[in-house]
Amino acid sequence: MDNKRRKFLKIAGASVLAGIGAPAVIKLTAATPALASGHGEAPAHAPAPDAHGGHAEEAPQGVRLGMVIDLRKMNENPEMLDSAIAACIAAHNIPEFPDKKNEVKWIWKAPFENVFTDHSASHSAAKVKNFPSVALCNHCDDPPCVRACPTQATFRLEKNGIVAMDFHRCIGCRFCMAACPYGARSFNWQDPRPYIKKYNKEFPSRMKGVVEKCNFCGERLALGQEPACVEACKGTGAIVFGDLNDAKSEIRAVLDKEFTIQRKPTLGTKPSVFYIV
Repeated sequence: MDNKRRKFLKIAGASVLAGIGAPAVIKLTAATPALASGHGEAPAHAPAPDAHGGHAEEAPQGVRLGMVIDLRKMNENPEMLDSAIAACIAAHNIPEFPDKKNEVKWIWKAPFENVFTDHSASHSAAKVKNFPSVALCNHCDDPPCVRACPTQATFRLEKNGIVAMDFHRCIGCRFCMAACPYGARSFNWQDPRPYIKKYNKEFPSRMKGVVEKCNFCGERLALGQEPACVEACKGTGAIVFGDLNDAKSEIRAVLDKEFTIQRKPTLGTKPSVFYIV
């Protein structure tokens, strides 16, 4: 067993001890009859933050999953980002609509100034300005999408920080899309199933009228696997994933060593995705 697999098994094990282990994570993503009927057991999740504002001052305890993306390495090898996106699409049955206005995005690339709207790009280095950045759900500590969701279809797992979705509870109101300041959610305006190029039977497909987004590959973590995008970049260090609260973790070592930025940090949502530029 290599070190990376051991690391993710450790994370999955910690989740089991916390009462939100593999069965729970799979339940929240699998198309079980109970969830399909909409009468399944309510998902275990953290309470919604104070609706009247006020961001938590103390960092969450326990396993807190996060990601560091090294844009320098992505820019050196543009095909690596394409591979990460393709791996995510294949793992999660993401439809590929021919019309871009209907695009469903879990992890995607965009110009630097579009991803980091509050960072000046007027005199950025060419290597920053001329290469795409990568974006995904930030799995915020204080996610506004959770407060906005009227059905608890979006919720934050208390013991690992993943902002997850129960597709069967989504009523398609799109309040979460309006609340997300990162544009990290997509709405299925039409039945996505005919546009899934290669169906993964291990992950449920969605339907028309459902919002979706990155789930940090909770279903893969529960099986001791890395997120699909991380696995696609394996051995390069372009994406590092792990427990932000583990002082001995690889991700903490990277954060201790490198200067990183986050998307729209002034909003106080406390993203768990960090970037090396």
